[in-house]
Amino acid sequence: MSKPEVMRSTAARWSVYALIAVAFAVACGFLSHWQFERNEARAAMLELVDANYDAAPVPVEQVLDRGYAPSDEWHPVTLTGRYLTEDQLLVRNRAQGGTSAFEVLVPFQLADGRIVAIDRGWVPPGEDAVPDAVPAPPAGDVTVVARVRPGEPLPSSGRSAPEGQLPTIHLPAVADLTGPETETAFYGLMVSEDPAPADRPAELKPPTEDPGPHLSYAIQWILFAIMGFGFIAYMIRTEIRARREDAEDDDEDELRRATPARRARTRRRDRDADEEDALLDAGR
Repeated sequence: MSKPEVMRSTAARWSVYALIAVAFAVACGFLSHWQFERNEARAAMLELVDANYDAAPVPVEQVLDRGYAPSDEWHPVTLTGRYLTEDQLLVRNRAQGGTSAFEVLVPFQLADGRIVAIDRGWVPPGEDAVPDAVPAPPAGDVTVVARVRPGEPLPSSGRSAPEGQLPTIHLPAVADLTGPETETAFYGLMVSEDPAPADRPAELKPPTEDPGPHLSYAIQWILFAIMGFGFIAYMIRTEIRARREDAEDDDEDELRRATPARRARTRRRDRDADEEDALLDAGR
């Protein structure tokens, strides 16, 4: 292969290297942006929890009348009415207490007839993968303080649940059981009941204050993009060095194959060049 052909081949290969580095950097940029967005969303959620979690309860009718808004999440509300115990549901496969627990979801009917589902807490699975016992809610008129939570979608996998159970806190499924008066945008995560029962399901853990690893992941993707360019530069530099060494080896092989007279002329030229450099250095 002639020298121009070698140079064209090398330029084409290095162009491919550069395109790979650019494509990798673009992918890293998208992933970094995605992690920055997740970090911002997590920070906004933590701010919402900090503002709402320990706020003074308001009547649930305030939220029902104007409609649920995302800013209502975690805010305590007060409900007065009675539990519809006969329509109690268990939400399966909830990670609580180190087990696949069940959360106890009981519809609560207000004095005006509207119904809000109340998550009373969780119970562990029994020997047959169903709870051995579920503490009953108080009978009669009850005042409940609960924190507002949005409903959950059905599993994308299509996973279902046996009768009397739900795969998620899917509020339209609750409404199918209790009627159109049921609120389908939010439910209440119970804080307290008055009168308090002798026994109740285990309380759910409060939301974590951990901001998550999203910010560090975003920075890592930026570093990966920079490292990609560095790796391509290293490959090109290594190839240049290897080609220079191959050229020097070819020159030495050619010199060894040359006639004694040519080797002598080559050595003389090298010696003359060294002497000339020495004279120039002395002149300085």
